[in-house]
Amino acid sequence: MEKNNFSTLPKNEEGVFSPGGPTRSFNPPQSPATTNYRLNHLAIRIKDPARSLHFYVDLLGMRVVFSMNAGPFTIYYLGHPPANEDVNEWAKKTSEIPTMTRTSGLLELYHVHGTESQIQSASVSTGNVPPNLGFAHLGFTVPDVSVAVERLKGAGVRILKDVGVCEREDVPFVGVGG
Repeated sequence: MEKNNFSTLPKNEEGVFSPGGPTRSFNPPQSPATTNYRLNHLAIRIKDPARSLHFYVDLLGMRVVFSMNAGPFTIYYLGHPPANEDVNEWAKKTSEIPTMTRTSGLLELYHVHGTESQIQSASVSTGNVPPNLGFAHLGFTVPDVSVAVERLKGAGVRILKDVGVCEREDVPFVGVGG
């Protein structure tokens, strides 16, 4: 099996966009052992389910696949159903284990009961600035970035960097993971 040695990373030149990585050999051929591996879901801990569900469902168009109260915590699995598909049928089908485990792009909101009353820091961290390194962002694709940004602003979402401030059309905003 051909593999990469990530202990000595090749240099990424500043400002250079490198499809496939900084060198031609950065991505070895896929191992038969990992054929059909896919990212199924990401989980985010939340403090305020109503606020978080409003943000992801009402503002970003996701739909609830299922929710489950497991005693000390409740989880909400969200996803984007295919266009023109009945949302309830899609949720029922997608929540079945054989389908759910083959579905990419799901988001799990994980609410530990009792955390809603914890004091929240007044600052927002991007996950990129020490000492708060870690999770950085979720990326959503939208048909028109400017229209989506205006819609989010209209709903009270704080935009951290508006369209046009960088070369790419990406817009960081403070979501409502609260």
